[in-house]
Amino acid sequence: MEWMRKNRVFLISVALSLLLIAYGLLFRRQLAETSDAIMAWVSGRFGWLYVLVVFFLLFFLGWLAWGRYGAVRLGDDGDRPEYGNFSWFAMLFCGSTGIGLVFWSVAEPLSHYVSPPGGIEPGSREAAEFAVRTCFLHWGVTQWACFAIVGLGMAYFQFRKKKGSQVSALLAPLAGEKAVQGGFGRAVDVFAVLVSVAGVATSLGLGVSQICGGLSYLWGVPDNGTTRLAIIAAITCVFLLSAVSGIDKGIRLLSGINAWLAMGLLVLGFLAGPRVRMLNVLVNGLGQHLQNLIGDTAMLDPFGDGAWVTNWRVFYFAWFMAWTPFVGMFIARISKGRTVREFILGVVVIPTAVTILWLSVFGTMALEAAGEWGLEEAAKLASSPETAVFIVFERYPLSRGLSALVIVLLGIFFITSADSATFSLGMMTSGGEQNPPKWKRAVWALVEAVTAGVLLSAGSLKPLQTISIAATLPFLLVILAICAGLYKALGEERDGDGKGQGNKK
Repeated sequence: MEWMRKNRVFLISVALSLLLIAYGLLFRRQLAETSDAIMAWVSGRFGWLYVLVVFFLLFFLGWLAWGRYGAVRLGDDGDRPEYGNFSWFAMLFCGSTGIGLVFWSVAEPLSHYVSPPGGIEPGSREAAEFAVRTCFLHWGVTQWACFAIVGLGMAYFQFRKKKGSQVSALLAPLAGEKAVQGGFGRAVDVFAVLVSVAGVATSLGLGVSQICGGLSYLWGVPDNGTTRLAIIAAITCVFLLSAVSGIDKGIRLLSGINAWLAMGLLVLGFLAGPRVRMLNVLVNGLGQHLQNLIGDTAMLDPFGDGAWVTNWRVFYFAWFMAWTPFVGMFIARISKGRTVREFILGVVVIPTAVTILWLSVFGTMALEAAGEWGLEEAAKLASSPETAVFIVFERYPLSRGLSALVIVLLGIFFITSADSATFSLGMMTSGGEQNPPKWKRAVWALVEAVTAGVLLSAGSLKPLQTISIAATLPFLLVILAICAGLYKALGEERDGDGKGQGNKK
């Protein structure tokens, strides 16, 4: 009984995750209809709230980084970072956004190019420029700001204030210690776990779909449920071993390898593609992105049908929110000893810069090909993101090498993302332990793999993704509470020692 009491969050979370898998298998059509209805209601009624929260986070994080609290250390004043800058960045980047960025770096620019909003002519120069700056916004600063605020809150309260590392612990400054240690806190933690499991499973499913699509397109491997399950099983064995090995022996090593492979793919793509145009796209796109940052972030289309904003911008903002519990926890875990300013620069600014470079190379390759193929062919390509990157590469030198490297990269991204998620889920369901039990990590590794595999083979991956995204609506309130709690705690710390430097050893 004592063991069950201590592991209530774990047991409830696993049970609900298994129920969700069973429901997806037995009632696929009902799940699809229900998820679509929920998402339509959430985005139609509260799309403005998602946009407003992301818009606020950009300014709040900027104020923290460059204001009087920037020098506050995430730990005791004598603590220094546990990991070097390269290892730290490799782990936070490869453990979070990697699969999505590779999956959409070609298909999304094409989608905006052939079907832009607001009366922009499809296939025009304006459509191309809109596509570039939109991808910069979606995969850049807005995504990383969502991850950063939860990670910063967890790192600050965990390492400096010596609180727990669960999501519920971040609400203590507002709700009180008694509330977060009781039923309310457990409910928040279970909810965060379920959102994370659904978000991770869908992203891993996307990665497997692209690996399978690439193998089919390049070497004729059957693109079916058997192949996908075989890929999941093979990769699961690797990330299960890595997950139980811990951060230093598993995640850190694989993230470093993945970072070097990603840089290699970026360089090869640049050498194989239209280099001068890529540089022009980089400079022009960055200028337009900065010039339109405020307007694009707050874009809602109140006098139109709002379809594009709902299907893309609100969808993405909500998707990022679904990843914040486990990504934020993992980033916090590897960020002890850094200052608030270092954290925000490393988690928001540098990843955004790398993302912009990546999209400038592969987005340009996609748009260059679309200009020659025509709108109809480009639209077909955009509707098949699993194979779009491989078809575009066929138009350029080194195509086979680029495609093979993408498949390898996706496989390792799959492993590193699942690794970080497994570690974070273990922490969430172990009372915030810095090194959760290996058996719990193994259980969550299997739950992630089974969820992705079963729902992918059953054709219900999209409903699960939609539900996880729609379920983030209550989590918006948690994020706002984290901001308020940080502001209150930092202010009290400054008032306490007069310098904003915090607790002295």
